[in-house]
Amino acid sequence: MSVNPTATLEIVRNHLHQLSKIKDEDWDFFSSRLKRRDIGKKTTFLKLGDIENHISFIISGVVRLYIPKNDPAKEITFGFCFKEQFISAYDSFLTRKPSLYELQTLTDTIVLSITYDDLQEVYKTTKIGNLIGRLTAERLFLMKSKREQTLLRNTAEERYLNIFKDRPEVIKEIPLKYISSYIGVTPQGLSRIRKRIS
Repeated sequence: MSVNPTATLEIVRNHLHQLSKIKDEDWDFFSSRLKRRDIGKKTTFLKLGDIENHISFIISGVVRLYIPKNDPAKEITFGFCFKEQFISAYDSFLTRKPSLYELQTLTDTIVLSITYDDLQEVYKTTKIGNLIGRLTAERLFLMKSKREQTLLRNTAEERYLNIFKDRPEVIKEIPLKYISSYIGVTPQGLSRIRKRIS
């Protein structure tokens, strides 16, 4: 996966700059703490029971958030994250308690990560740390809230169609068994929905 290191940092800076002006010295301090991680497809990079030690920004790839089960067919997928989004088991990151879910790449994925200890230094030294924390918390909250609301308000067919409004590329990247779990139907139910709307 050949991506220019300077270009990857600029992607993060441009994303943050849309939300808040960042001083050069703050950016330099923060970016010096970022570490690139290249993670292969279908890799669980945070396991159930581990304490999350990173907040990461996805440069490329797709990540699934899910609750594992002894029977893989009963795993509960409750979120997906894509390029130019922050990803973390943020509740575990904040509390330093074991994660209740796992993070898994669905494609080859590149992230830039900062550790818990390094972020504490960024908090003390710059204003950018608060922005990173806020964005990660908002992302996790909105993902959870959106899924709960769609499960309560929409039909399974509407939930399926809504997934592809903002991210039409997901149909190619995400296995259907994860989509069926995410929208709360069986794979057979999803197959019937797809037949109806095709």
